[in-house]
Amino acid sequence: GRMWAYTVGFTVLPHVGSFFGWFINRKEIPVWYEKLKKPSWCPPRRIFPVAWTVLYTGMGYASYLIWNDLGGCSSKAIVPLGLYGAQLALNWAWPLFFFGAHNLKMALIDILCLDGLVIGTMCSWYRINKIATLLMVPYLGWLAMATCLTIRIWKDNPEQKPGKSE
Repeated sequence: GRMWAYTVGFTVLPHVGSFFGWFINRKEIPVWYEKLKKPSWCPPRRIFPVAWTVLYTGMGYASYLIWNDLGGCSSKAIVPLGLYGAQLALNWAWPLFFFGAHNLKMALIDILCLDGLVIGTMCSWYRINKIATLLMVPYLGWLAMATCLTIRIWKDNPEQKPGKSE
């Protein structure tokens, strides 16, 4: 009877931090982000919320499958769900560095660590549930694009230090 609540909880969880990140930074996105020099292949702004809704739903449901297959919060779940939790924390931190602090270098360090944690998560999940691992593939693909985009924006928009002219 209670399984549906766990399914919904795990599926909704990734959206929570994302919503707070958007809420905190919503005024910065149209102002600061629009002024940044971006590559021609940068996706239109309206694509991002749609993509993240799909990706967060997929990863959330995948984490439920892993949790369920490991019998809940057991000792076997520490590494697979610990890696998942760590990557989710870095995922939620990225907009705070990028949009909130305008710290492109920290955003870049964050997303590079995030890439490694997502690959680690997927490797730890593969033997447990292949469907859960496959549900993470679109996320990894989007992250690859987002990483390239972050590198490009970081390179093309040198940080302006107050009182220092380049």
